[in-house]
Amino acid sequence: MSKSAEGEKQQKAFGWAATDESGTLSPFHFSRRENGDEDVTLKILYCGVCHSDLHNLTNEWGFTSYPVVPGHEIVGVATKVGKNVTKFKAGDQVGVGVMVGSCKTCECCQQDLENYCSQMIFTYNSHNPDGTKNYGGYSDMIVVDQRYVLRFPDNLPLDAGAPLLCAGITVYSPMKYYGMTEAGKHLGVAGLGGLGHVAVKIAKAFGLKVTVISSSPQKESEAINRLGADSFLASSDPAKMKSAIGSMDYIIDTVSAVHPLFPLLSLLKVNGKLVTLGLPNKPLELPVFPLVSGRKLVGGSDFGGMKETQEMLDFCAKHNIAADIELIRIDEINTAMERLARSDVRYRFVIDVADSLSQ
Repeated sequence: MSKSAEGEKQQKAFGWAATDESGTLSPFHFSRRENGDEDVTLKILYCGVCHSDLHNLTNEWGFTSYPVVPGHEIVGVATKVGKNVTKFKAGDQVGVGVMVGSCKTCECCQQDLENYCSQMIFTYNSHNPDGTKNYGGYSDMIVVDQRYVLRFPDNLPLDAGAPLLCAGITVYSPMKYYGMTEAGKHLGVAGLGGLGHVAVKIAKAFGLKVTVISSSPQKESEAINRLGADSFLASSDPAKMKSAIGSMDYIIDTVSAVHPLFPLLSLLKVNGKLVTLGLPNKPLELPVFPLVSGRKLVGGSDFGGMKETQEMLDFCAKHNIAADIELIRIDEINTAMERLARSDVRYRFVIDVADSLSQ
């Protein structure tokens, strides 16, 4: 417990944490703050397993502070609300995503872009201004400022809806910002994993023509028959890639491994847009010729602000969109992480926290 937390009342919490770069998770007792006037306390029911959890567990990005309790796709029930909380009451279905704090006063925060605030506080592997440490959703409960709590629509499944809190908003936000929502336009989705499979569903709900671009030809029937894509392009097949040159209006690139951008850029029409969402651990090479000769744009996008994340949840509820998940018990988490590392999941693990986390 941090020195500055000693004066603040604490409550006991329990979860699973990694204590070193092996990334192995095991049971862990810790403290959370008592519910404050602006806070909502959640009993956690489900928590999605994001690829970034794996990066953080093994310190792949170099800024993990151990012990770390991962998890930022959290769905639960509000058990207590502070006296200034207006949006929620005890018993409400609620969610918590990638962030639990920001400065609230800067230009980004005032424009509902809290996720780009320079003082944004991640849900886990982060510290609050008072020095206390934040632990994520692989745990029994969490206390969060009401601004960063989401109303979870009644008709969204709690388990399969959890990954929308990261994967869903991460693909929805760039589609809105970069104008990729015009019905009839052609979107390529590169990479068919946790982000990619949700991107296909959201894009179809916007009325787009969707092609999945993947280096795994065996994913073709799944992309079309299970997820509803219009077509499939094997990026490992030079002849097929050549025949698709200049055919797409936009591409969302969800690939998190180092990969060449030139083949993707050549699939775009004039004025096409390539938006990258994956976070490879080494810089990618950006060829400028195709950008100049086709007036093409390469952009990036992080997750979204609170207002847009709520909008995305409501959109997914309206269109019956949820992630395709494999529900696991908390004691299966280390095996799940090994499988995630080799992309052996269709398409998101979700931990059944309430039914499997016991001290």
